[in-house]
Amino acid sequence: MLSPSLAQEIAADTTAVIGHNVLITDRDGIVIGSGDPARVGSFHEASVAVIRDLEPAAHDAGQASLLRGVRPGITLPLVLEGAGVGTVGITGSPGQVSRFGLVVKRQIEILLREAVTTRSRALRERALEDLLADLASYDPNLVEPGLILFRGAELGCNLALRRVVVVLELGTLPASEAGHRDRHGPAQHGPAHRIPVLRPEILRTLREVFSDPQDLVTSLVASGRFAVLHRIKPDAARHDAEAATIALCNRLADLLRSQLGLAAQVALAGPAASVADLHDAYQDACDVLRLGPRVSPDKRVHTVSDLRAHQLLATVSHRTRAHLIDTVTGELRDHNDWPTLRTTIIAWCDNGFNQVRTAEALHIHRNTLVYRLNRIEQLSGRPLRSPRAGVTLYLAALADQLEALR
Repeated sequence: MLSPSLAQEIAADTTAVIGHNVLITDRDGIVIGSGDPARVGSFHEASVAVIRDLEPAAHDAGQASLLRGVRPGITLPLVLEGAGVGTVGITGSPGQVSRFGLVVKRQIEILLREAVTTRSRALRERALEDLLADLASYDPNLVEPGLILFRGAELGCNLALRRVVVVLELGTLPASEAGHRDRHGPAQHGPAHRIPVLRPEILRTLREVFSDPQDLVTSLVASGRFAVLHRIKPDAARHDAEAATIALCNRLADLLRSQLGLAAQVALAGPAASVADLHDAYQDACDVLRLGPRVSPDKRVHTVSDLRAHQLLATVSHRTRAHLIDTVTGELRDHNDWPTLRTTIIAWCDNGFNQVRTAEALHIHRNTLVYRLNRIEQLSGRPLRSPRAGVTLYLAALADQLEALR
């Protein structure tokens, strides 16, 4: 609890400030820090009784001469959470140095508490990272789900609650936005290595947005990403839970941009309420984070519900996708306006073969949409308004979209 490196740093700094040698011992009376480095490692006999009774002691020259390793001065116990963790001694005439005693003791105890808190926080962060890594690599044939549930419970996290998995990838803002700056935040541009430096601030912002006591927020050190297992209401419909989480993700992206100058791509998947489901949702979110920015570069929050077909097509081989595209699109891909026609096919199916909604989604007049649909049917030889033919063309258009982004 009282490390030699910390004790030596405190003792040296305090000695320089008060002008009297300060030494710090461990529970056994061994000096682990001193303004006089020669005393480090020696035995300070007066500390034994002080640590035992948790009462300060003063020794004049005569008394000190009777004790091993002791010089005139005062010795006070260092107490943390009611337990003695060591002592602090100040060398000099007891009458002169006693005025420093209580101040030095309290200052060292404050520093110790901060060190313990920092270490505890670091250990918890590591445990959260390990828990998410276990979920990411979960194999029911190798690990009992109860073990992971238990580890979550030790961290105060009930993994059996309904959750949405959120995964973030962060980058710096483009130079064109470098002029924007939050009055409390740093400049909004710079090299990507700023992100590890900003990790504590990023985690703090994540926990500010995802503030439910059951929300698990952590970083993924190996990939440089961040993740949240966000608890949702048990009775919330899937659509409502997703909409509420998207709103939180957009708020998070705004804060990361304005306060830290970071651009966020966010993926979410779920809901999940078991170890196996959390594993699948995490894998889905990682797929979405890979596909979403390529398919919809103007969006910053991507959901697996919008990208299921892309995810499925991404699992098949390049050759299989190419065969689907060639056999279904026919002459369509030979025309210069194929990208526009492909976008029309995708929007037509995404909007349930509804002319009004599709025209609104494409920001075009209905007559323009009808012209495009007729042209697609003429060139492909497929009745686009037929669900079976429409879905087949839709899958071919998505496959071609993925190929174009390779």
